[in-house]
Amino acid sequence: MKITEHIQNADGKTLFSFEIVPPQKGVGISDLYKNIDPLMEFKPPFIDVTTSREEYIFLERENGLVERKVTRMRPGTLGICAAIQYKYSVDTVPHLLCGGYTKEETEYLLIDCMYLGIQNVVALRGDAMKGEKYFKPALGGHSYASELVEQIDALRCGRYLNEDTGYKGCATDFCIGVAGYPEKHIEAPSINYDLQMLKKKVDMGADYIVTQMFFDNQKYFDFVKKAREMGITVPIIPGIKPVSTKKHLQLLPQAFKIDLPEPLINEVAKCSDNNAVRQVGIDWAVHQCKELLDFGVPVLHFYSMGKSDNIYKIAKELF
Repeated sequence: MKITEHIQNADGKTLFSFEIVPPQKGVGISDLYKNIDPLMEFKPPFIDVTTSREEYIFLERENGLVERKVTRMRPGTLGICAAIQYKYSVDTVPHLLCGGYTKEETEYLLIDCMYLGIQNVVALRGDAMKGEKYFKPALGGHSYASELVEQIDALRCGRYLNEDTGYKGCATDFCIGVAGYPEKHIEAPSINYDLQMLKKKVDMGADYIVTQMFFDNQKYFDFVKKAREMGITVPIIPGIKPVSTKKHLQLLPQAFKIDLPEPLINEVAKCSDNNAVRQVGIDWAVHQCKELLDFGVPVLHFYSMGKSDNIYKIAKELF
């Protein structure tokens, strides 16, 4: 079922969902199941599965030279999606990236999704490769998420890349999610420009928006208001990430270019260990989510980052 259909069928009730990260190459899926199992109590209608772009590793050869090799440390997104759908009978949402993929490779991934009965995807540009300052598309790939959305939407009309050779494929039925940034994307010169780019993705065919994590609800409320004023009418799902270690005070702003509220910073700074920090993060997220529930958000979407015990405690207070 499509994400938009899940939201419509909820008849105004806020849904629970979460995002997982594939294990590193060669690691089994059992630990992933251990983190998913407790969260199934809250009946998530869908689970997102992230995709990692390629990265460089450096191999030292016997002659003393160093070889730069491209690899993917967390492959298997579609396989994990299929396994979760089979095990839990829940819809899965693979993330598709511009970075590291040609248009042809993207089409193959989408066809595989169709074969697996996966109806939902999230279209993302992705980050620059590690060690590179700016994002560079793969040769023959997309530079912007809006272009990726346009390709997925073309498949919904039965338009494939090789039509000039006479190939005709059947129309697909994908529901397309895209990312939104309440505190603007790092590369956007302003929040209004960023919203214009978001509207372009919606105009190209995006069906819903999932936001970057935020810790100040007012930023989400303002973001939704400005989006609606700009003519963006699709559902806007808030993304929630509970703080769990003191390092998050530095890592989260650095990695995601977001601000943390001073009261949250002060409470974390008082903590003597990460167990205390984890509880502060849970309490803050519960309060944050209660406000969002009162606002009437369609879904509370949690970024699990591989662990679920704190998300379980938050959800237990809410659902």
